[in-house]
Amino acid sequence: MSVKIDRISSNIIKEISYILAYEVKDSDIKFVTVTDCKLSSDLSYAKIYVTVLDDTKRESTMKALNEASGFIRKELADRIEVRHTPELEFIYDESIEYGKKIEDIIEKIHEE
Repeated sequence: MSVKIDRISSNIIKEISYILAYEVKDSDIKFVTVTDCKLSSDLSYAKIYVTVLDDTKRESTMKALNEASGFIRKELADRIEVRHTPELEFIYDESIEYGKKIEDIIEKIHEE
């Protein structure tokens, strides 16, 4: 990845985290953590990886996030300086669960 894409990606993570915490009124979206952002090379699409605090509300939170993506994109356009604000797609990040599973396996091996 280029330095420009990395810089814009980190700005997008920071600004979307702020927008989700303070600007969005939906209560389902309040406890969401943005973990990563993958931008296309032409900066037209962004996959935003998120985790949810309450795992029982994962489906409703992801649905609410994708429905609010237009509002989030509009707010993002006001905050970052790019010619064209990328289309946002929110994806649940399963890497934390996978890491915990691996950690549990390693801990089990050490106990034996």
